[in-house]
Amino acid sequence: MRTRLVAANWKMNGTLAVNRQWLANFAAAASGSRCEVVVCAPFVYLPQLVAGLEGSVRGVMAGAQDLCADAPGAHTGDVSGEMLLDIGVRWVIVGHSERRQARGEDDALVAAKAARAFALGLRPIVCVGETLPQRDAGQAAAVVEAQVAALLAHCSVEQLLGGAIAYEPIWAIGTGRTASGAQGQEIHAVIRGALARRAAGAAAAVRILYGGSVKATNAAELFAQPDIDGGLVGGAALNAVEFAAICAAAEPVGKATPKKE
Repeated sequence: MRTRLVAANWKMNGTLAVNRQWLANFAAAASGSRCEVVVCAPFVYLPQLVAGLEGSVRGVMAGAQDLCADAPGAHTGDVSGEMLLDIGVRWVIVGHSERRQARGEDDALVAAKAARAFALGLRPIVCVGETLPQRDAGQAAAVVEAQVAALLAHCSVEQLLGGAIAYEPIWAIGTGRTASGAQGQEIHAVIRGALARRAAGAAAAVRILYGGSVKATNAAELFAQPDIDGGLVGGAALNAVEFAAICAAAEPVGKATPKKE
């Protein structure tokens, strides 16, 4: 069984007061969801998030939105994985499309960050996905397969069991456009197939999330697909009540792991 995972990505949003209210609203709205839940906040709010989740929302974990691929040292402005662990963070987003596009992070750097996270015992959510021109050119599968190949040059499929991959169709992030359940499933199957060519048994158990304008209104359709194991939620996660509804849509606990032929 693959236990579903739903991760909130607050992006560059929040204040101490707003975050405090979000935690209270989520605690009131959450129904003891049996899926795994992670909330990823900006670095400066992670201590508040760790303390707030421990105090009010049991079983929900704090995550960061990035980490440095290097060991601690002369890297002004960066945050190391060791620092994240030190304050109680256990999950981290790696290679989000906004970092790839706006900060120039390439496949090799994303893979190095994922490897660094695994080496330290952090659990990365590694993002992959194509742009609209790439999709329109029929290149979506090839682009995503290349991103997965770059990841597997640094990390094993077995390591990915401790984290997750998130498929983000870049054309559906923050645009209001959403891949249909069938479109999401198509690329999720491509990702699982790429993993299976390396390690079929482990690939069947790796969690692959959908991230692209996930909302309470479309979560159930997306999560019903056989290879979609949860979501990486952006804008909708800023509303604690809607995020709780998305988590509820991720139940039951998981799907049956496909049998090996």
